[in-house]
Amino acid sequence: MNRLAVQWFDGRSTQAQPVHIHVADGHLLIEGHHAVLQRVPLGQVRWPERTRHGERLAHLAGGGTLSCADGPAWDAWAQAQGPLTEPWVVRWQQSWRAVLVALVATVALLAAGWKWGVPAAASGVLALTPAAADTALGDQALAQFDKEWLAPSTLPAAQQQALRSRFAQVLASHKPQGPAATLATPYTLHFRSEGKGQKIGPNAFALPGGHIVMTDAMLALLADVPEVQLGVLAHEWGHVHHRHSMRMLVQAGLVAALAGLVVGDFSSLLAAAPALLAQQGYSRDFERQADQVARDLLRSARIKPAVMVTLFDRLDGTLGKDMKDARDGLLGIGLASHPSDDERRRFFSEKP
Repeated sequence: MNRLAVQWFDGRSTQAQPVHIHVADGHLLIEGHHAVLQRVPLGQVRWPERTRHGERLAHLAGGGTLSCADGPAWDAWAQAQGPLTEPWVVRWQQSWRAVLVALVATVALLAAGWKWGVPAAASGVLALTPAAADTALGDQALAQFDKEWLAPSTLPAAQQQALRSRFAQVLASHKPQGPAATLATPYTLHFRSEGKGQKIGPNAFALPGGHIVMTDAMLALLADVPEVQLGVLAHEWGHVHHRHSMRMLVQAGLVAALAGLVVGDFSSLLAAAPALLAQQGYSRDFERQADQVARDLLRSARIKPAVMVTLFDRLDGTLGKDMKDARDGLLGIGLASHPSDDERRRFFSEKP
């Protein structure tokens, strides 16, 4: 099996020449009529990928091509020459162990990118995004919510202003520690009621640009526990402070882009699904971060964070099915995947 009969196209003529090839001293020798017609270094030969059927073609530097119609004969000859005639990629493809290693490495790389790479990239993109972008997007989102889902609040202006003043005092009472804990984060507190035909229920949510919205139903649910109202606002302010809304949008865009690269143009739905699934994990992290801000602010204002347990008890125990569906669906509490209520009860009940 040192010599193999093939057809040689020398790159100058369209006429194929019957020749024999063999490997010697790191070169591929092309022989015809007992004379060496050409010597090609093995590194300058593009060997064909091993397949079950079909003609074998090897491309030479300078434009020549070797053709062998007998695929099994070529494969047997190539195997006899050792690994020099087959690229390492092809050898990996033919090994189930190598394929398994590549699959595990790919999954690990994708998991690491999801867990650490995408958030890190989002932080970099967000750092370059001006605050004006948050404001423009938040203004547009609030206008859309007001048009489709919300209505003006029925709460008297004096009560609205009183709650704004109490929350401002909570922020002022906090003594930030470290450069990242500064409270120089502007916000605007809005009060809204349900739009006609909408079932939003007790709700509060934050939008880009510092918009914090609390519904009349949430205020009514917590009318006898104003400290909990302040805790809810502190939680939403935590989202504003960390720019969670913009971060979610950036991360969703990055995940969708990566999914598109993997999935290709097979289906826009398939490309979007990983982004939606990934955001479930990211949003839980954001909620925990906002809860941490709320707990710190309540402690600074000399309010026991454990009062927040009242919120979860009332949302779970006093709302009807329709309200619970609204809570889990349209706005605010339904905008992100919160940790479980039991987990949050434990968090706010922990002693400092």
